[in-house]
Amino acid sequence: QVQLVESGGGLVQAGGSRRLSCAASGRIASINAMAWHRQAPGNQRELVAGITNRGITNYADSVKGRFTISRDNGKKTVYLQMNSLKPEDTAVYYCNANVRAIGATRTNDYWGQGTQVTVSS
Repeated sequence: QVQLVESGGGLVQAGGSRRLSCAASGRIASINAMAWHRQAPGNQRELVAGITNRGITNYADSVKGRFTISRDNGKKTVYLQMNSLKPEDTAVYYCNANVRAIGATRTNDYWGQGTQVTVSS
């Protein structure tokens, strides 16, 4: 079993910063790509940022220059540093990881439970 647990969400004023963390645990053999997604009320879930196990990153156009994704492979943790936050960044943020579990022959995608980020104007 593999679990992803996010933390760091909360209420922040527009222009402020917030750092999200997502720690993976369980019977993990290896972790490939990790990513952050978000879903605002009435909207579909969208990719915010992704990072490969070699550190190659990609970002949604709406967050480029403001958000930074990083990971600590030793801690099996991915981070999302969010700066210059806007009210439109308000959403539930979900962590996602492509993981090969111990004893498994293929990888699977796992999701965290989500953490709410609310940006007030």
